[in-house]
Amino acid sequence: MAKLSRKQKKMQAAARAAAEEQQQMFGPNMNFAATEAYKLLRTNLVFSFSGEPNHRVIGVTSSFHGEGKSLTAMNLAYTLAEAENRVLLIDGDMRLSNVARNLKLSVKPGLSNVLVGMSSVGNAVQECTVRLKDGDELSFDVIVAGEVPPNPSELLGSNRMQILLEKLKDMYDYILVDLPPIMEVADALVVTHIIDGMFIVVRKDSTTRSALSDVIRQLKLVNAHILGFVFNGASESGHGAYKKYYSSYYKSGR
Repeated sequence: MAKLSRKQKKMQAAARAAAEEQQQMFGPNMNFAATEAYKLLRTNLVFSFSGEPNHRVIGVTSSFHGEGKSLTAMNLAYTLAEAENRVLLIDGDMRLSNVARNLKLSVKPGLSNVLVGMSSVGNAVQECTVRLKDGDELSFDVIVAGEVPPNPSELLGSNRMQILLEKLKDMYDYILVDLPPIMEVADALVVTHIIDGMFIVVRKDSTTRSALSDVIRQLKLVNAHILGFVFNGASESGHGAYKKYYSSYYKSGR
């Protein structure tokens, strides 16, 4: 685990505070710029697997907590569901979960309970229904993190997790997995062999160049398929609240 400097700790605290304020930026509460940015993210995701069947498992991670990965995963789930896809959001951050609280869902049973055999998948799946501004409703399914286990990394990398995802892929077009930050724990790295692609969330004035380089290096070492980056926290006067980028880093082969 990387040791943070005093400056980085201060930046991370500010990022966490900002992330709390931005919880209102979910679903129909997003402003125009954020809505359009997530539609662009959705389009790029679809074209990333153009010509291939759906039933994709997509991971969302970041360097550190507080950079907006959970909010990104929730809004991507919402935007995919908006396009009439069957979507499941899984909170795979069993150490510091956010999805249940932010979506106002029951905190258990969840992923940890399913993986240790304490709950069936059917009992763990919850429906998240979002009321739209025009009065209609939109919904997608969610499996929350569940009770905090003593061995989250082992559970995520277990054969049970692989079997669970293979079973769920037959039921959904897209499965989004909110994963722990890579610079804090190794949990996200142990599931890359069963994830079809990974988005890395980068937060303005929080994510450092060195941290992002380490994240890229670690993901490349485990042959992860990096789909791209989500730049979070940008000014609306610039390119919108959220915008997705494909990095020239990969195109140049550096």
